[in-house]
Amino acid sequence: MATLFERIFARELPAEELYRDDDIIAIRDIHPRARTHVLIIPRKPIPSSDDVADEDAPLIGRLFLVARDVARREGIAQSGYRLIFNCREHGGQEVPHLHLHLVGGEPLGPMVARR
Repeated sequence: MATLFERIFARELPAEELYRDDDIIAIRDIHPRARTHVLIIPRKPIPSSDDVADEDAPLIGRLFLVARDVARREGIAQSGYRLIFNCREHGGQEVPHLHLHLVGGEPLGPMVARR
């Protein structure tokens, strides 16, 4: 069964696309956690960051380059932004398909709540 992101890649589900090529798509998050919240998603269905294979290294590197370029186009590169991979349940991953969160456009505060 196709993941939510595979269905977006296939254009079966709508999304506000900011970038697309044969391997990667960048879309606005429908439940943003900051003024700018973009998901950068590889077409390859890698379930989580723990499932990345050695041969995926070039693809993972490209996710960061796309994030950099989107941050610049969104006008948040100079003020700063955060890149986040969530991994599985305890890491807060909601969709079992690797994706990189680009968040910014405002002060983000601490990365993890203090105990």
